[in-house]
Amino acid sequence: MTGPSRRAEVFAVAALLAAAGGCTPAGRPAGAMQLTSTAFRAGEPIPVRYTADGENLSPPLQWANLPDGTRELALIVEDPDAPQPTPWVHWLIYRIGADYPYLPAGIDPVPLPELPPGARQGANSANTIGYRGPALPPGHGVHRYRFRLYALDEPLIASPGLDKAGLLSAMQGHILGTAELVGTYGTQAAGTFDP
Repeated sequence: MTGPSRRAEVFAVAALLAAAGGCTPAGRPAGAMQLTSTAFRAGEPIPVRYTADGENLSPPLQWANLPDGTRELALIVEDPDAPQPTPWVHWLIYRIGADYPYLPAGIDPVPLPELPPGARQGANSANTIGYRGPALPPGHGVHRYRFRLYALDEPLIASPGLDKAGLLSAMQGHILGTAELVGTYGTQAAGTFDP
């Protein structure tokens, strides 16, 4: 899936970010939308319990400074260092109400999880539903894992089980802002972040 497929994905993501006002994790102005975790800091290792080598739990996440008018949130987690033409998708969760301030650890890998209320989960690159933690191919070093949160101006018309392309399409024209958190996992010792 190189050539036109890859270019189409790049253009789709670029269009979505442009619609979001060009929010980037670097050089973020004061008061910009934020995504953090109590399990790991930005740029630091994701603890083993949140990987396929451990308990494969989704990590806890919380956000702040949502744009005015945010009615719903969506999250895409992917590995841009995967040995394939496009990033490997680890998690899609969407239809998160803007009044819900966090994702707890260990969200059940089912289409309609109990928490957050009303949320739906999509298909990862392994074609299963819900979170699939980091698991490196043999011989690989450290990979980055990008958690990207989208603030949306209206509830998505979206069924459970969407893939990344379907979710990006559903969000088109409705993104008010984005926030990003990047963790790592690999041959380094797993993090033991204790806030």
